[in-house]
Amino acid sequence: MKKVAEKEDGSLPKMRGRGAQINPSNRFDATHTARLEETAIDEWVDADSATKYLEQEAKSLVNKVDSPDVNMFYSMNPYQGCEHGCIYCYARNSHEYWGYSAGLDFERKIIVKRNAAELLRKFLMRPAWECQPISISGNTDCYQPAEQRFRLTRKLLEVCREFNQPVGIITKNAGVLRDADLLASMGEKRMASVLVSINSLDESLRRQMEPRTTIAEQRLRVIRELSRKGVHTGVMIGPVIPGLNDHELPSILERAAAEGATFAAYTFVRLNGAAKLIFHDWLYANFPDRANKVWHSIEEGHGGKVNDSRFGTRMRGEGQQAAIINQQFKKFRQLYGLDGERWSLDTTQFSRPGQQMKLF
Repeated sequence: MKKVAEKEDGSLPKMRGRGAQINPSNRFDATHTARLEETAIDEWVDADSATKYLEQEAKSLVNKVDSPDVNMFYSMNPYQGCEHGCIYCYARNSHEYWGYSAGLDFERKIIVKRNAAELLRKFLMRPAWECQPISISGNTDCYQPAEQRFRLTRKLLEVCREFNQPVGIITKNAGVLRDADLLASMGEKRMASVLVSINSLDESLRRQMEPRTTIAEQRLRVIRELSRKGVHTGVMIGPVIPGLNDHELPSILERAAAEGATFAAYTFVRLNGAAKLIFHDWLYANFPDRANKVWHSIEEGHGGKVNDSRFGTRMRGEGQQAAIINQQFKKFRQLYGLDGERWSLDTTQFSRPGQQMKLF
């Protein structure tokens, strides 16, 4: 069995290009295999580090969003798992439903719904569908690296344009600019909204926290170019993590507004399920000097825990620090004119192909 050389302190070297450094057991598995001691004589090394794309024929695509504090109505995700590797990602836990770990598996075993466009077309043809905006990337990023190869997001946009179906996109990848032509044509009809996620302008923090994402300057470029093309564009600061990036909130809002953003949103960090273990391991490995302070600040924001599932508080947190962040956000959002509505999209133009012909 191949071994990886240990560092002087006996620990294993960091796996480059990955956010998670562990693969916690799947809560649905009756048994699991794990490394118990880093210095074991028969130390095994997981050589399965390359990203694998698992293509499948999905049964459904569009999901109704019932959560009252998530600003979307319906969502669709062409990919499950995300190679971006954001350490805090709440979507990690969804990978357990597919039989994988929320840790490294989430970043390197990407499920590709190759029939996504066909499923969307079938959904929109349903007579019962009363047009409402659909969000692409309600769970994982639709412009993650897999999109360069499979182009599923572009195919979804093509279907939406054909039906005049309004869509909202949230992404932290400049790959969205490959579809600027489609978004611009939909933007002319008020049928496209793009929310660009920027969590830090500090490149060092970005590399550690979101290892395979686009740098902040490129995300600002996305806002600039799409807004100039008439696409309704905003900025998402999510999550805000006290002690790590909370101080950057005003500067991110200022830069986004200068590039043409017209609306903004934020979320307070919450670590649900296995994300708690993965983030804890990452935090103490990368920021040992302030890890305790950051961890306790997150706990303070959720009533002594690092996660809160209650609607109304789970996305904003509670307590003194969460209140300060909320006040800051509201103040600077208004100051920089970012208080527009994300979903100011037109649903009245929706039509099914051939629908007009049937009238005659």
